[in-house]
Amino acid sequence: MSFQRRLIRSGIILLGLWGSCLAFPCLAGYPEKPIRMIVPFAPGGGTDQISRALGAGMAKDLEQPVVIENKPGAGTVIGMDTVARSAADGYTIVMATFAHAVNSGLQPNLPFDTDTAFAPVALVARGPNVLAVREESPFKSVSDIIAAAMTKPGVLTYASQGNGTSAHLAGEMFSNLARIELTHVPYRGAGPAMTDVLGGQVDMIFGTAAAVSPLISSGKLRAIAITGTSPSAAFSGVPTISATIPGYSVESWYGLYAPAATPAAVIEVLNAAVQNAVKSPQFINKVEQEGLTIAVGTPLALEQYVQAEQARWRTIMTENKIRLQ
Repeated sequence: MSFQRRLIRSGIILLGLWGSCLAFPCLAGYPEKPIRMIVPFAPGGGTDQISRALGAGMAKDLEQPVVIENKPGAGTVIGMDTVARSAADGYTIVMATFAHAVNSGLQPNLPFDTDTAFAPVALVARGPNVLAVREESPFKSVSDIIAAAMTKPGVLTYASQGNGTSAHLAGEMFSNLARIELTHVPYRGAGPAMTDVLGGQVDMIFGTAAAVSPLISSGKLRAIAITGTSPSAAFSGVPTISATIPGYSVESWYGLYAPAATPAAVIEVLNAAVQNAVKSPQFINKVEQEGLTIAVGTPLALEQYVQAEQARWRTIMTENKIRLQ
């Protein structure tokens, strides 16, 4: 090859690389600055705790801080919208939850398109919710709650970390399948919701395992039943709701997303960081104690799981006439 042809070829390659860097930042050094992980709930709840534990592990792998930023409100919509509007450069990600799979069915006027506004990074963990009451509560079983609700329709209350969250839909399904009337009290996160359950302002919560587990362990909350279809080793001796209400089943999950159009190379780096972070003894110990199962896989695995959850819950919401209050 002549010197002139080599020069032309080199010029073409350099132009191609320059063009790709115009389309999105060059990725050779990614990440070169701290990464924001948006948590769409108030501090102190289960999602916040899982996010901080995961972020700490990812930071070691990425050699950059992963800064947790809480943006609660509107059943996770405020936090999710923040990410949907962020630059697709890998420096803003979000810890999505159950609400991400159901909000499009509950809220027709979302500020983003759930199916196109985000790029999946990795499913992190899955687990049941727990129907819990304060230790002083007179309720000892699912049957106790149903009997009391039948006597006084609409008087018993249950808290949630926001409209459209797993705690909200778990309560709605409970009410519909048991044919009783409970009053839903939404909060801006599990932390403030549990504060009012502990204080007696609200009767119960169908909380995520990560949120209620520490309070159950300390004796401040009593676990009545779990929302999964099979017993959980983390909640030994606690029955399933389905043992009393056949067909009942609710599962929480945590998954990372980035804005749509985030380069595949960036997604790959983030996914690898998640894969490594969940292998740490500290993270494994935390999720196992809280009844969660680590479920990290490919970005496609997260996408397929959420699509299946969206379809399942659209059917459930239609059949049980579940609507936002």
